[in-house]
Amino acid sequence: MSTALVVGAGMTGLATAWHLQNYGYEVKVVDRIGVAGGASWGNAGWLAPGKTIPLANTGLWSYGLTALLDPDAALSVPKRVDPKLWSFVARFMSHATQRKWDTTMAALTEVDLLALEAFDELAENGVEAKLSDEDFVVAFRKESEAKGFLEEVEGAVRHGQEIPFERVSADQVSSFEPLLSEEAQVVYRLGGQRFIEPGPYCEALAKSFLGRGGQIETGVEVTGVTSTRKPAVQLADGQWRTADAVVLANGAWLPKLARPLGVKTMVQAGRGYSFSVPTENEPKHAIYLPHLRVACTPYQGRLRVAGTMEFRGPDEAFEPSRVDAIERVTAPMFTGVNWEDRQDEWVGSRPVTPDGLPLIGATKAPNVYVCGGHGMWGIVLGPVSGKLLVQQIATGEVDPAIKPFDPLR
Repeated sequence: MSTALVVGAGMTGLATAWHLQNYGYEVKVVDRIGVAGGASWGNAGWLAPGKTIPLANTGLWSYGLTALLDPDAALSVPKRVDPKLWSFVARFMSHATQRKWDTTMAALTEVDLLALEAFDELAENGVEAKLSDEDFVVAFRKESEAKGFLEEVEGAVRHGQEIPFERVSADQVSSFEPLLSEEAQVVYRLGGQRFIEPGPYCEALAKSFLGRGGQIETGVEVTGVTSTRKPAVQLADGQWRTADAVVLANGAWLPKLARPLGVKTMVQAGRGYSFSVPTENEPKHAIYLPHLRVACTPYQGRLRVAGTMEFRGPDEAFEPSRVDAIERVTAPMFTGVNWEDRQDEWVGSRPVTPDGLPLIGATKAPNVYVCGGHGMWGIVLGPVSGKLLVQQIATGEVDPAIKPFDPLR
């Protein structure tokens, strides 16, 4: 029986491991923390292909300059001398043009259209986890704030997605979503998307993987990868582990292992923050505040509030001021929320590439692959990415949907 070793126990790594089992591989997953120990735990949990779009857009030029001076802005870049960080920011900003947005959107659309089917496949084959398909709520304080979001929806539709989307009349807002305050003057209903509780979902995926004979080893840090006669990974304690195939799915920590293998595309940690708060009425909808860049999701009877794109090192300390800033800008949009009972405060490092495209495919090292660089979209694209990568590993054929994501581009 062929063996495989997957580095990373987040959504992407677990999905890849699960699909490797479908091709008869004996699979072990290793992770330095544990299941969903990184960006897969505290994010908004949105399975929203209609919002899986390029992060860099033309509006970033005006917003980015303002954000550098605004401590409450969702985009945060530390003001320090760091050539590598500022090189990434420059490359990221170079993609904030309409032409490049369309190029990236065209590439993402192919996997966006397959994303929800991949979750259906997992559900049909033993992954028992809650998945909600309630409509999303999209809210603004005034008409002018909605312009950018409406252009994004139009762009996704133009590239081939079907996105049910309609305005909610003013007299229906309070009944449609009682959590919104009178500050929410412009509200839309967004259909065709889903959401999950990401940590529990990853745990269910891990349970299914283990039940089918897989192994997960935690507290294991991989420090290097090589491939001569057979791929091998080196652990922090000096041990070596070999397998017939190795997949690197370790998120924002990918460059350390993948760069020596020919993967030159930069991967920067785009850290996101979240917390949960209790509400008078149990939340049922995911709520998006695009102008504030805040995503809210029902989470174990509470409301998870998530936001920020903070370009820092993946292992830097939690910044409490970021959570305070999210609350400050978000609270006026809600009613019936107890902001004094903030729990589950979290920061996670999402792997962001300058061009907004993931890294999925083979490295220069024989039988060593990468699956990462999804930016904010690792949850929704993790299962389909893992499935298509495994097809490549097992058959040698690269599905057209992931050709633009070649790690050696």
